[in-house]
Amino acid sequence: MKLRPSQDEEPELNLTSLIDVVLLLLIFFMVSTTFVDESRIEIQLPQASAEAPPEVKSAPIEITVTASGEYRVNGKTLLNNSQTTLSAAIAKVAGEERDNPVTIRADARTTHQSVVTAMDVVGRLGFRGINMATVNEAVGTSTP
Repeated sequence: MKLRPSQDEEPELNLTSLIDVVLLLLIFFMVSTTFVDESRIEIQLPQASAEAPPEVKSAPIEITVTASGEYRVNGKTLLNNSQTTLSAAIAKVAGEERDNPVTIRADARTTHQSVVTAMDVVGRLGFRGINMATVNEAVGTSTP
């Protein structure tokens, strides 16, 4: 008697129901998850108003720092480059007003120390509005 070996059929797994359950769980967790808002930055944007901007009582103060480190306050060159001379000149121009904006214009070739000194003097005098501007004066050329 000859027996043939029986052919084993490979069992087949039906993954359809497993995939359905996983997708339903995924949708459930996506819908029920709350997102944390801790990383948001609160910004207060300015509001437009119909009122006219407040008028500046006196002219703004402009400090110019040349390439050689000399200071000019509103176009007038100072005697020397010391902090006390700069402080006295700014105090004379400003008077008792400390609300006016101060603009520090520095040549591109000036040292950082000269600009920081001007900022330090302005800060010590109590000014809050400090604007920075750069000027690149061309040597030996004139503009029309």
